Parts: sequence; structure tokens; C-alpha cells
Amino acid sequence: MFSAVCYVYTMSLRCNWTDDTDRCKINQSIMLERGKRKTSLHIQEFIVVEGKDDTIAVQRAVNADTIETNGSAISEETLRRIEHAQQVRGVIVFTDPDYPGQRIRAIIEQRVPGVKHAFLTKDKAKAKNGKKIGIEHAADDDIRYALAHVYTTTNELPVEEITREDLMYARLIGHPSAKARRDRLGDILNIGATNGKQLHKRLQAFHITVEQFAEAMHIIDQEEQHV
Repeated sequence: MFSAVCYVYTMSLRCNWTDDTDRCKINQSIMLERGKRKTSLHIQEFIVVEGKDDTIAVQRAVNADTIETNGSAISEETLRRIEHAQQVRGVIVFTDPDYPGQRIRAIIEQRVPGVKHAFLTKDKAKAKNGKKIGIEHAADDDIRYALAHVYTTTNELPVEEITREDLMYARLIGHPSAKARRDRLGDILNIGATNGKQLHKRLQAFHITVEQFAEAMHIIDQEEQHV
């Protein structure tokens, strides 16, 4: 017979035991699970994802409600649900970093102006076997980061702070390494992967400043110098 105290999750939650270590282990598991729920990021907005597996991944990482589009062919009923969700709590569009995901974003943004956008890079949404890409494959920390760094487009005419000439000078278009540099820029600014034409529009739509752009390009140049 002995007594001891086990500290759980670096907090002062404790369980006392005598000779019943199994009971203490059970209590530890309960306290750890409670600790995880308490520290879970709560998202007020509805999160639009593509399918059930994406919902599972998102709700594993954060406390949130989702709306599933069930693929890129969004029904009228789903669009009406998204419209209503935007009115009552707001919406974050969080689709896969591929062409169908981009198509879903475009459809929703045209129908429901003012929604927020969260992005993951393809590398962070890649399956372990490297064959598939989707939110469902992302790590919890990457999902939380993406949902904590969202962008909102507005109906106002965008101000062209960053010109196409700037993009050419930064070797983001019209250069052999342009795609790789665009992908890295999208990762740093958390605006998703784009082609050259999309990049110019997205920088304007999300009001990326010259200072933000310059800082990101400095990081990219420094990384390339150390490769």
C-alpha cells in the first residue's frame, strides 16, 4: 500500500491512488481528454468543406460546425444553406488545394459575397502515400493555423498595390522558377496556390500590402540562397 500524486497535462489536475494504478491511468485519460477539449480552438463561423472526411478532420482539430458541398457540383440547396449560414454566423470556405476546390470557392464567392477563406498548401494536404490531396489528410496543427489566418474579400474595387510588373520582377511570372516561388509565397501569406493570373487577383482581393509582399519575397530569396 502506498500513496502518490500524478500530474496530468502539466496542470494541477490530480488523481490519488493506493494500489490501484489502473484506476489512476483511467483518470489520467479522462483528464487528458478534458484538457484537449478545453484547449480546442472554437470557430464561430460555419466551415464549408467538400465531404465527410474533411468534416472529421476539421472537427478533430477545432470545435466547429461544417457544411459539406459533396464535391464540386454544389446544389442550389447547399448554396442556400451557405447563404443562411453567412447571415447568422458567417462562413469560412476551406476546400481542397486543387482545381475542384478552387471551383467551389469561385461558385460560393459569386453567390455569397463576403465569405472568409482559409487555405492549405498541397504539401500540407497531401496523403501519406503521396497520391491524394485533401483537407482530410492535413495535420491538426496545420488545420488550426489555416483557420486562424483567414482572408475576406469585399465588394469594393481592389487597389492595385502590387502590379504585374512587380510579379515579373519578383520572378513570380514569366520565369522558370515562377511556380515554385508562387507556391512558397502562397504558403507564407496563407493565400493558397495560384497560377500567375490568379495570384495578381488574389493579392488584390485579399488586400495584401506592399510591406507584406516584400517581407514574404525577402524570406523566399533568403531560402533560395541557402539551398
